[in-house]
Amino acid sequence: MFARLISASEQVLGWSRSRKRLFVMAHDGLLCVLACWLAYWLRLSTVSFDLRPFALTVVAALFFWLPIFRVSDIYRTLFRFAGPGTMTRLMTAGLSYAVPMVVLFLVVSVPTVPRTVGVLQPILFVGLLGLSRILARYVLVDLLNQQNFSGRRQSVAIYGAGTAGQQLAASMRHEPSMRLYAFFDDDVRLDRQTLEGVPIYHASRLREAIETLGIDSVLIAIPSVSRTRRKAIIESLEPYRVEVRILPNVRDIVDGTVDVEKLRTVSIDDLLGRDPVPPNEVLLARTILEKTVLITGAGGSIGSELCRQAAQLRPAKLVLAEISEFALYNIESELREMREAGEFGGEFEIVPRLVNVVSESDIRRLYEETKPDTVFHAAAYKHVPLVEENMLAGVRNNVFGTLNCARLAKEAGVERFILVSTDKAVRPTNVMGASKRVCELVLQAMASEPGGTRFAMVRFGNVLGSSGSVVPLFERQIAEGGPVTLTHRDVTRYFMTIPEAAQLVIQAGAMADSGEVYLLDMGKPVRIGDLAELMVTLSGLTVRNEQNPDGDIEIREVGLRPGEKLYEELLIDADAQRTHHPSISQGNEFFLPWAQLQQELSGLDAAIRSGDESFALATLVRLVPGFDRPLIAEGARPRADSLGLPS
Repeated sequence: MFARLISASEQVLGWSRSRKRLFVMAHDGLLCVLACWLAYWLRLSTVSFDLRPFALTVVAALFFWLPIFRVSDIYRTLFRFAGPGTMTRLMTAGLSYAVPMVVLFLVVSVPTVPRTVGVLQPILFVGLLGLSRILARYVLVDLLNQQNFSGRRQSVAIYGAGTAGQQLAASMRHEPSMRLYAFFDDDVRLDRQTLEGVPIYHASRLREAIETLGIDSVLIAIPSVSRTRRKAIIESLEPYRVEVRILPNVRDIVDGTVDVEKLRTVSIDDLLGRDPVPPNEVLLARTILEKTVLITGAGGSIGSELCRQAAQLRPAKLVLAEISEFALYNIESELREMREAGEFGGEFEIVPRLVNVVSESDIRRLYEETKPDTVFHAAAYKHVPLVEENMLAGVRNNVFGTLNCARLAKEAGVERFILVSTDKAVRPTNVMGASKRVCELVLQAMASEPGGTRFAMVRFGNVLGSSGSVVPLFERQIAEGGPVTLTHRDVTRYFMTIPEAAQLVIQAGAMADSGEVYLLDMGKPVRIGDLAELMVTLSGLTVRNEQNPDGDIEIREVGLRPGEKLYEELLIDADAQRTHHPSISQGNEFFLPWAQLQQELSGLDAAIRSGDESFALATLVRLVPGFDRPLIAEGARPRADSLGLPS
């Protein structure tokens, strides 16, 4: 019988939408007749009654039912998705239906029809309708899902018993692979209570619940929680072998669209544990508002985010300069779609331009055509191993691309020119870092010369989600079953989200006066070995090592790449001045006079043109004190944030 029920249900689900609607209406019509019969039976306490008044009652009930329920959109809702909203509409339609029935049979009174039938029948009818929808949902969702799912069901707990947690729990009814066993919550008043029959545990009882109930996965459903608290929650779950996923978007709660599909895995952003400082609106507007803004490298990780944030600040014109046709197409399309959707709060011109920053004619023509007020120079080759193997191309693009853009900006009377730099420019051990330090020297020297353009450099570390980032690499390797490869367990890196970095770059650029080097507060450095272990653990897996030879994922060291440093720094000199923004400081660093630097650059340019790598490298060594191939001693390495794992 069970198999027949499942088979019949699957056949019904295969019907067309109109056929299913007619089926439901016929089903409800039968329930309406059944409610009439039950009302007579309850009133007369017998099944033997005069059919003429009964028939009159049925005709009246069907007459009122069909138009009222059609108008109430009851038959636009799918049975298997029936929820609280469906039941609310059903009750509203039921009340609308009850009014004429009560008026006809109780107030006006129809001869031979018991008056109480006018009250009993609507109550019974609405009750039968509600029960039928609950049963249909059980058959069409729970039974079919169980029948079609042959794998192991995941034992799940939801962290957060608020609105988001409740909506997530409701959506899990459609997931045959998951079964909810518990809620966790920080509110001690909810401890030992139940929600929809599921027990609630205070956060202090994590171990008890996870071990007793055999929890496999914890879903964090507190979208509005601070990063600091989110990190603490994640670290509290780290000792247990549970997969951790997060519900990211608070907007979904307002829309009522929280579901399992919106869950994401833990990202390093969740592990940074620091909340961004609210932006200074005056600084944000100073370089963007009603100005023509030019962004080079507009299709890159930082460049594209600078475009998005600049667009939010109501520029007069946004010029996108990019050498990659594909990258330029992507960012231009995205910005146009966002503008048409009204996400920017105003109209502005978007000007996409395919240019090579090394080409003097390209940049001169670009400046003459667009007349920018502010330039953010984000175009650069940044991948350390690639620049190491293609040294001359990397130096040409980074150094002479910057020189070209900055010199012509000064000639064109650009108000502000902001260079996006890197922490790898500090005591570099690779060509990429050395080339970026020379870029800084170019701007510092130009700023010391007469002219109206304000130059500034903004130096920061790794950004999350950028191309070549270690985090997506680890995620892919874990998903493939390992091994997770890292160059050295003790490598440490600073991390920041791309939106936060771009926002701070804009604010730092607004402070520009005469060649300042601005440093962004990156928080504590993160040890990459600890990061790899934590990402494995929070995926519900274990690390395979000597202590645990039966673990799931091996972490394998492959050796430092050419030019790679164990750790990064932001300062060349030890001291830095505070600015009026708590996340931005200013470095005091040496620079070369323009005449001396110009002579070195001429020699470097000649070496690149002739393909003389040795001379080019020697020039970089002369220009950049501290540029050395050997790795810096481990003892000088700053302390890394252990991310809750033992060092």
